[in-house]
Amino acid sequence: MALELWETLKEAITAYTGLSPATFFTVVALGLAAYYVISGFFGGSDHHQHVPRQYEEQMQPLPPPVQLGEVTEEELKQYDGTDSKKPLLMAIKGQIYDVSQSRMFYGPGGPYALFAGKDASRALAKMSFEDKDLTGDVSGLGPFELEALQDWEYKFMSKYEKVGTIKNTVPVTDGTSTSEPAAEATESDASKPAEDGPAATAHVETPAVAESKEE
Repeated sequence: MALELWETLKEAITAYTGLSPATFFTVVALGLAAYYVISGFFGGSDHHQHVPRQYEEQMQPLPPPVQLGEVTEEELKQYDGTDSKKPLLMAIKGQIYDVSQSRMFYGPGGPYALFAGKDASRALAKMSFEDKDLTGDVSGLGPFELEALQDWEYKFMSKYEKVGTIKNTVPVTDGTSTSEPAAEATESDASKPAEDGPAATAHVETPAVAESKEE
């Protein structure tokens, strides 16, 4: 079938142009080459100017990472990539990394753009893209999720530079609230009558024994 079509095409070329098929295709090839050369000098000049300029902008060297120190989560949102003059930052487990070199992934329009400017520990551990998981709270995660988060942290530590930490705005009150009642209980035991002496003594000596065992 293909051979019959080729024979018919050759006959048509000879009948309509008076040229042999080889001569005809040679003339067509030369014509196309001349067209591209001429269009390169005239019509395509604007296109050839814009394309290299776009690549040149993408290939510009990135500025060195700027150390932020300790910032709040609200301040970190300023570095989500919407302002091209600011570095692109992201945090894992409270540690902030400059991910500007991976703007195609974490910058606007990238597959992980919603992680930028946030501590996305929980979202990375669960590989979730839900807003409720865009937090540094990792409580309640399972062993496999924690292992996945650890892998992400190792990757960021080896690939990106750490530029700061997220300020902990939650006051640490658990230790003081639990220790004070214990101290009050010890004092009340010590002030009990003499017949409760052995029990109180055993109760008081227990923390000392525990500390010596820990040492």
